[in-house]
Amino acid sequence: MLPVVLDCMGGDHAPREAVAGAVSAVRDHDVPLILVGPARRLRTLLAEHDAAGRIPIVHTDQALEMGEGALASWRKPRSTVAIGCELIKHGKAGALVSAGSTAGVVATSAVRLKSQHGIVRPAIAVALPTLPRPTILLDAGATADAKPEMLLQFAMLGTAYAQILLDVPRPRVGLLSIGSESAKGNKLVKKAHELLAASALEFAGNVEGHDLLLGRAEVVVTDGFTGNVALKTMEGALRVAAAELRQALTSSRTAKLGAALQRRELTALTSRFDSETYGGGVLLGLNGAVVIAHGASRARGIAAACKLAYDLSRGKLIDRVKEQLGASAKPSIPSIFTRKPPTEPAPGGNPA
Repeated sequence: MLPVVLDCMGGDHAPREAVAGAVSAVRDHDVPLILVGPARRLRTLLAEHDAAGRIPIVHTDQALEMGEGALASWRKPRSTVAIGCELIKHGKAGALVSAGSTAGVVATSAVRLKSQHGIVRPAIAVALPTLPRPTILLDAGATADAKPEMLLQFAMLGTAYAQILLDVPRPRVGLLSIGSESAKGNKLVKKAHELLAASALEFAGNVEGHDLLLGRAEVVVTDGFTGNVALKTMEGALRVAAAELRQALTSSRTAKLGAALQRRELTALTSRFDSETYGGGVLLGLNGAVVIAHGASRARGIAAACKLAYDLSRGKLIDRVKEQLGASAKPSIPSIFTRKPPTEPAPGGNPA
């Protein structure tokens, strides 16, 4: 299998935590890696983990700053993310992991890797901590102004991703809206509902915001603006709930005793709601798998992101997407994919 390329300079705690996560991914999960960044610095950090010379390094001094946006791809053509994409493009790596600026990673990856044939816009898919298995939400921020046809494609991308991540042959697809009825929603949602209902996907209808953590569907589709707001709202709510629970469990001697007796269950709950457990969001729709880890990721989160990227590469994500595009799209779906033929002239006169 092709190795995963890791941007060692992306994230709030790079490169130290990135290198520590890389070593963990190799030792604990057997993930083959290529590190990208300043070679001398990375070799020094690898030596601290007794791993000097054991993970290949590709040198570059350029890196995307956390505040950089879409123009980063042009400003820094030799950035760690750009080099990682080139390694994928030339068949030397199977996937990319970066904890860098989301806007910068999306822009650079889109320019370097290009969209898969037939895909109009990429989407970021994230795993929500639902039971009995995670729910895939997309788009979480790559395409803010989406068209109905794009939401249909997001559903295809999410289905391919869920087949690999969740091992579900036919994932149920829900459409995020303000009501469960098909007539509810704005023009975008209503038209997307029509397209999804007419597709070969396992469409489960509309789902509302309070359904996101209930596991009503394996895949939930929305535009990037709504998806990003929904995701950050849930993250904030979970942080507040965790803080309140922590305070309640340490408020008295009796509460501390009860917490000690439930330590295993509380540890499992904490792990399930920890974003580092899931590795990060996946940028879908490009000619290569790209995992965007949380900017604050520590070694555990980086290792999880590397394992996720390797699993997607082994699961042939790009081929799965091609299969979904071929199986789910109707012959004459959206006008956005094909141009209308020119109007035929009326017999013996001007065009009708």
